[in-house]
Amino acid sequence: MTVPTTKAELLEAVVDGYERLARDLDRVPAERARDLTMPGHVADTMMSPADLVAYLIGWNELVLRWHRQGDAGMEPSLPAEGFAWNHLGQLAHRFYADCSTLSWEELLIRFEKANHDIVALIRRLSDGDLYGANWYGTYTAGRMIQLNTSSPYANARRRIRAWLRENGL
Repeated sequence: MTVPTTKAELLEAVVDGYERLARDLDRVPAERARDLTMPGHVADTMMSPADLVAYLIGWNELVLRWHRQGDAGMEPSLPAEGFAWNHLGQLAHRFYADCSTLSWEELLIRFEKANHDIVALIRRLSDGDLYGANWYGTYTAGRMIQLNTSSPYANARRRIRAWLRENGL
């Protein structure tokens, strides 16, 4: 996958990545969605397809929160309040816990909404807003959005397709 460098490319990456992943997620039987049979985001751990979706929801919602904070004149809390970049495994487990009571259908709906809101955010921003200046460290806003949406979508799609094959689905 090439790294988007324009608003149009970012929109395409996010929309196409989501649509491809959503088709594969639709193949996961609801009764198997909480099976801890997939390698986790932390070494030597296992997760479920539901945890994988919770992880994506978590990062999508963080991106949206960062932009809301910035729009309100606040310094965004990156990666998340109370977490440092070297504690992303703990953050992943928080994402799992935050969505642990949701059904598979509710998870997919929440993921769809988060993606819809990401697309709306991208549409609202200009090419200059997305790629004209560094937004966080050496990263542009567009790159930060891509790193936390379409890039994880592609990784999740590889994981879920492998899981589907391994489980004869």
